[in-house]
Amino acid sequence: MAALLNAILTLFTIAIFARVILTFVIPMSGANPHPILISINTLVSQVTEPVLGPIRRSLPTFGGLDFSPMAVLIILILLRRVVDGVFN
Repeated sequence: MAALLNAILTLFTIAIFARVILTFVIPMSGANPHPILISINTLVSQVTEPVLGPIRRSLPTFGGLDFSPMAVLIILILLRRVVDGVFN
């Protein structure tokens, strides 16, 4: 059970990092980004937005910077420690 939960937390962590990276890559790719890049961005956004959205709305704004991915990553680290502590 712990292995499954850790795998889910790891996949979600990867999705958050992918979303952060894509927010920099897509604007640099010019006016017509590659369709595969757009598809990956759509998928990653659909997976991460249900968690990032509410946290983004509850955090104060800092000059246009979005700290919700960092907050979610901290929460994921804490969840991983809880899972490891409960199941080990």
